[in-house]
Amino acid sequence: MKQSSLFENENIPLASRIRPRTLEEFVGQSHLLGEGKILKKLILQDQIPSMIFWGPPGVGKTTLATIIARQTNANFINFSAVTSGIKEIRNVMEQAEESRLAGTKTILFVDEIHRFNKAQQDAFLPFVEKGSIILIGATTENPSFEINSALLSRCKVFVLQALSVEDICVLLNRAIKDERGFGRQNVFIDTSLIRAIAVYANGDARCALNMLEMIVLNSEEKDGSILVTEQIVKQCLNKKSLMYDKSGEEHYNLISALHKSMRNSDVQASIYWLVRMLEGGEDPLYIARRLIRFASEDIGLADPSALTLAVSCYQACHFIGMPECNVNLTELVTYLAVAPKSNALYVAYEAARKDATEQIAEPVSLHLRNAPTKLMKELHYGEGYQYAHDTKEKITTMSCLPETLANRVYYIPTVQGKELRVKERLEKIENWKKTHKKSEEKHH
Repeated sequence: MKQSSLFENENIPLASRIRPRTLEEFVGQSHLLGEGKILKKLILQDQIPSMIFWGPPGVGKTTLATIIARQTNANFINFSAVTSGIKEIRNVMEQAEESRLAGTKTILFVDEIHRFNKAQQDAFLPFVEKGSIILIGATTENPSFEINSALLSRCKVFVLQALSVEDICVLLNRAIKDERGFGRQNVFIDTSLIRAIAVYANGDARCALNMLEMIVLNSEEKDGSILVTEQIVKQCLNKKSLMYDKSGEEHYNLISALHKSMRNSDVQASIYWLVRMLEGGEDPLYIARRLIRFASEDIGLADPSALTLAVSCYQACHFIGMPECNVNLTELVTYLAVAPKSNALYVAYEAARKDATEQIAEPVSLHLRNAPTKLMKELHYGEGYQYAHDTKEKITTMSCLPETLANRVYYIPTVQGKELRVKERLEKIENWKKTHKKSEEKHH
């Protein structure tokens, strides 16, 4: 039998050499794999259902599938959505069906399942339904949009989260000490530099390990040891600002600075903090998601176009990525900073949430219920409902809040931007209701 040499092993990327082999070695995803958590139980009991692993790159989707392959008594087939078509799917399904008839189950792992088109995904469906295969799909895209609803409804979705800086530091230290990594090479690297690499990776273990490998390979060897210097780390990361992140909090500090600068309509500061994040290696889609939230939380109906533009910017970032999307984000950040501000929607939601969660959950009033059946009509569902479209003003005096909350006011519009028109419209509606309620009370 041919024995692989150390040199051959080192030609394999570090991220592959150091890949966890057991649940004990796996780092992160404690919400799924901690003691007593459902996914850990399913793996240990070899009771895996069809499921989708959804999460950003480098968080352990393929590694989990590999661990399951070692744990299970089933046939395990690794399948790539990038290189396989309908013909390959059918061949695998035929093998799985033969195994099922022989009493053996088959687990099929499909990496990047979102790359399959509808017809390819549909090819799995009958075999998942009758139990010929247990499907495990891995995707970086939202399964709700990228996976057929019929197939998705038969799978349990597990959301994997970006790894923390501490998680990645654990993996980097293991790679330095483990013989599968650099354990035989006496690598010396300061903990602050380990942390700098972990921060740069932004939750992606593969990125962190690839960067560590580049850094070690570019470091000088002396007296049988490799000393990693700050200069080498800076050169490889090429992200100087991240070298000053000693606490791991800078990620959150920068987004906070951006958010608060825009809220204060400080355009220059807003652009500066955006650039700091992008040049520091921040995911542009993360920034774009936060800007979508800002558009409603801090601008709202003062400028309803802000939300539309924020969603458009997210799509632009998704389409073209960095560095081209940096101008898209700059355009949006500038727009949001100069837009009129209103937090009335945020305040309204929080006030209503307090009532909804702390008050007794009253049943929906009968006049607001639908009555699609004879029994419901007999129980007075819908009785007393006033259809606004039947009135000249398209408004009625009907109360829609629960009785105990009848006079609550959650949304109080400001006079900023276009929200002034909303305020005037609401006042007109309320005045009409008060006048007509008094009129109705007189007639009664």
